[in-house]
Amino acid sequence: MNATTIDKKIGTHNKVTFPKFIDYNIPYLQKDFVGFKEALAFKESQGKYTAVNTLGYLGKYQFGRTTLQRFKIYNTQAFLNNPELQEKAFIALCKVNKWILRKDIQRSVGKTINGVKITESGILAAAHLSGAGNVKKFLRSNGAIRFADAYGATIQSYLKKFEGYDVSIIKANRFATV
Repeated sequence: MNATTIDKKIGTHNKVTFPKFIDYNIPYLQKDFVGFKEALAFKESQGKYTAVNTLGYLGKYQFGRTTLQRFKIYNTQAFLNNPELQEKAFIALCKVNKWILRKDIQRSVGKTINGVKITESGILAAAHLSGAGNVKKFLRSNGAIRFADAYGATIQSYLKKFEGYDVSIIKANRFATV
């Protein structure tokens, strides 16, 4: 049985079909920080804390080893088995990226580049994908300098997919720690 299963009600003269309701218990995500991080996690790993992709990126948010080392996380197995640590690392990375990109956020939010409205949440998601430096290059070149990861995801696609979330709860912090 799936979402397109149909129940048939047969009357004396007419045949009427109604879709059958199936509760998949899919959460509705609001456009707040929780919605942002859960949507990004689903895009990265389907929200699985123990995920490791073919390139070795780790966890729910698909961290690279060098990013983890920036937060003094060296034991990748322990990281994979610690959801609380992964959540803290994600928040710390958002804070650092927001600090690195603070001037670009100020200059770019509200503009449209290649048909994509630039928002703070889109910028933070793109930085998670490609690193803050590549996002700076993209924004400062008005979209001429592009980036795609090994799987084909682009800065532009992340700017669009993750636009419009309220991420004001994240405060820029150059020295954020886990």
